[in-house]
Amino acid sequence: MPRPRRTQVSIEDTPAYHCCSRVSRRAFLFGDDKYTGKNYDHRRGWVESQLLKLGGIFAIDIAAYAVMSNHLHVVLLVDIYQANSWTDMDVVIRWHQLFKGTDITQKFASGEVILGHEVSQLKNSIAEYRSRLSDISWFMRCLNEPIARMANKEDKCTGRFWEGRFKSQALLDEAAILACMAYVDLNPIRAKMAETPEGSAHTSIKRRVKSAIKGEQPNSLLPFVGNERNNMPKGLMFNVKDYLTLVDETGRIIRHDKRGAISAQSQQILTRLNISVENWLKITNEFGKLFKGPVGTLQEVTIYSEHLDKRRRHYSQSCRHFDDC
Repeated sequence: MPRPRRTQVSIEDTPAYHCCSRVSRRAFLFGDDKYTGKNYDHRRGWVESQLLKLGGIFAIDIAAYAVMSNHLHVVLLVDIYQANSWTDMDVVIRWHQLFKGTDITQKFASGEVILGHEVSQLKNSIAEYRSRLSDISWFMRCLNEPIARMANKEDKCTGRFWEGRFKSQALLDEAAILACMAYVDLNPIRAKMAETPEGSAHTSIKRRVKSAIKGEQPNSLLPFVGNERNNMPKGLMFNVKDYLTLVDETGRIIRHDKRGAISAQSQQILTRLNISVENWLKITNEFGKLFKGPVGTLQEVTIYSEHLDKRRRHYSQSCRHFDDC
């Protein structure tokens, strides 16, 4: 039986989550449909466009994503501090980019006078919107529902486009986050949809490589900010060049038709993460099979389980890939 989302999310333990949604009805509603001969690649563009739009509205950063032929992966980091820093007007304007809101929030957004008896209702609405704008369930809802409506309209049918629930798993430390990002970025390589990471359409890795060529990082994705230091900006605590190199080298090994190896420079990253090369290759190639629940060391999985009142540490055996437990 599916577990309530509140029993899977603990922002106290980690802001990072790996989410996955799959389509229903038929095996392929993106890409080529072998039954009808139609091509639906444009729908992958719909998903990518909506995903990046939401990243600019929610207090949720996108670290990695890959839109595949019949499912999508996304690595999200919730930023509660950002949500709490917004003014009431910021919250309402952001929410109105997604939903109509109420008559009172519309009055507030347009600068009209809010009557005394309306103030309490306005405050309640803003508090609710602020909470939802840092909620991964609402993020995925706002991602999936518009795509489902557009696809059903195009197919001239009704019913579910996506499976009933998206899957989510907590990423409990920087090793879990980086490994999951690499797994997501390498999805098209494993599926033989692309020969190189930069050649994979509708993925975060292609967007990062394209920006890196210009000496930049994409504004739509959570940036890499280098090693930990004073006055640390928000972002992933690795060098972007090192990450791109690691993913490229890993992809070459995954592809059996190309020679590849993990360089000494990339091994330094894995050493910092306490992951052996052998485990790294297994994790990035079989992440979906190895981890069905929270991802991290045994200690972190234990703390996470305690905070969510779980009697058993589900999938604790998988932690051996991150430490010597």
